[in-house]
Amino acid sequence: MRTAILLSFSLILSVSSANSAPDSVLDVTGKNLRSGISYYIMPAAKGGSGGGIALGPTSPNKTCPLGVTQLPTHKNGLPLTFTPVNPKKAVIRLSTDVNIKFLGRTSCNESSIWKLKYVEAVKQYFVMVGGVEGNPGRETIDNWFKIEKSDDGYKLVFCPTVCNYCKVICRDVGIFSDDNGIRHLAVSDVPFSVIFYR
Repeated sequence: MRTAILLSFSLILSVSSANSAPDSVLDVTGKNLRSGISYYIMPAAKGGSGGGIALGPTSPNKTCPLGVTQLPTHKNGLPLTFTPVNPKKAVIRLSTDVNIKFLGRTSCNESSIWKLKYVEAVKQYFVMVGGVEGNPGRETIDNWFKIEKSDDGYKLVFCPTVCNYCKVICRDVGIFSDDNGIRHLAVSDVPFSVIFYR
């Protein structure tokens, strides 16, 4: 009898812990977003301005370093992959730390992994490349993003939890249009709602 009670209690615990895992992020077909699979990030709003996400210059006079930008036209952009903080996990889940990276190397000979960087000249945090994959902790705090639900899809958020004692900003990722019309991904009070295409 006692064994049966303990077994029942163990089953309840395992079911409740499985239920406590955050919901998985879904692509446009309703399938789980998976680690190591390439996707395009596109705007969620149909008929909205701009297209997918790609690499772009941080200013018109410099080719390097590269930033993460939204294409001005309705093109797919560049494929990306997502890697969770625990690389053994195959499914990408809401509100969990992930590395985001473009496939391949960049023309500036830096990694294609996203990171957040403060640009003093414009007093703004921008999403750029050149980050480090994995190795969660204080040294890589700028390289971790989260995916959250938005009204019409998902949004990208910078609010890393890979360092328990680090002070970090927690902000949505939106669009910052510069004077030259380049649409940069940057922290913003207005989130950029997106969907994921495989």
